Amino acid sequence: MSTPPLLEIWNLTASYGRAQVLFGLSFALHAGEVLALVGRNGAGKTTTLKAIMGLVPATAQKATFKGHSLGRLPTYKIARLGLGYVPEDRRIFTDLTVEENLEAGRKAAGGTRSPWTPERLFKLFPNLAEMRGRRGNQMSGGEQQMLTIARTLMGNPDAILLDEPSEGIAPVIVQMMAQAIQAMKAEGVAVLLCEQNWAFAAGISDRAIVIERGEMRFQGSMAELMADERLRAETLGV
Repeated sequence: MSTPPLLEIWNLTASYGRAQVLFGLSFALHAGEVLALVGRNGAGKTTTLKAIMGLVPATAQKATFKGHSLGRLPTYKIARLGLGYVPEDRRIFTDLTVEENLEAGRKAAGGTRSPWTPERLFKLFPNLAEMRGRRGNQMSGGEQQMLTIARTLMGNPDAILLDEPSEGIAPVIVQMMAQAIQAMKAEGVAVLLCEQNWAFAAGISDRAIVIERGEMRFQGSMAELMADERLRAETLGV
């Protein structure tokens, strides 16, 4: 791509204690791109996202977001740069309503993009519009996942790291998730998508990275990965 990437990672390694779990990952993420990080359970996908956000001990020859070095920055400062993170475990404020959760995530928009507002997000997630006064602890897992993504968007990020957004939710909500990610892409938001659901990732992603045991086995277009049946069978079981 001709424009500089938003996120650049070069030779990323990460460990839990003495156990090294990532081995020299390198990739870039551009505005308006959906990049899928795929692999079997335990391959290192979630650790990659946590390492970028400064949540696990990690080192890299280069780790930048919008030209800012991420090295040694605490997680809250990384988020302030405009890098959103949606963890797998749906961390909403369960004692707050949908609207209150959204307000908790509000941050002024930068650049020329239209800011995300509750009304825009209610159009993106109609289910949330119908329960705007409902508390988080009265919502299903899929509804909580939608709220987590919507609250992150209220921070008007330039890029979002999404960890297993389709995990354990109903097919109709999975479809809403896909539409939401496509809407983010149309707005120029970059998405790094960590997924085990191959069909979901393949349907919305421009490029893919395959991780196996913490190492990169493939990086290229989603079309290339879809055409490589042998690699998919070996690393993804599909």
